[in-house]
Amino acid sequence: MAAGVRLPEINFVLLAGRVTRDAELFVTQSGLAKLTVRIAVNRRVKDAKTGEWKDDTFYIDCVAWKEMAERAKEKAKKGVAVVVEGRLTGRDYEKDGQKRTVFEVMANRLQFLSSTESSSESASPRARDESKGQTSGSAEIEEVPF
Repeated sequence: MAAGVRLPEINFVLLAGRVTRDAELFVTQSGLAKLTVRIAVNRRVKDAKTGEWKDDTFYIDCVAWKEMAERAKEKAKKGVAVVVEGRLTGRDYEKDGQKRTVFEVMANRLQFLSSTESSSESASPRARDESKGQTSGSAEIEEVPF
């Protein structure tokens, strides 16, 4: 590495995925709320052998603190689409004599894009009109092929 060259120190993570199970809210001994939510992020890949498109799924835990954790508790339910903005962190712990490392995203922002409720009251007028003929109550989503 050349002398005098400084690399930018950037640790920024932006993920969009779905909650895999209802979030867990804990309160620390000092009274801080901590929410842990696991999300699944999919990536479409083409299988070289079969030529079929498949989902390559990555799972990661995201952690929110204080007021954000308390607000997100009711929204972070299994299946809900979410965008997480934050930074990647790692921590070490020991279990059964084995040293382990866990990577998590410390969330600066959680944005929930859907809810588990299929209430027509909360849907937009257009979504209510589009879903009238469907039994599931949800509009069809077209995938972008890239």
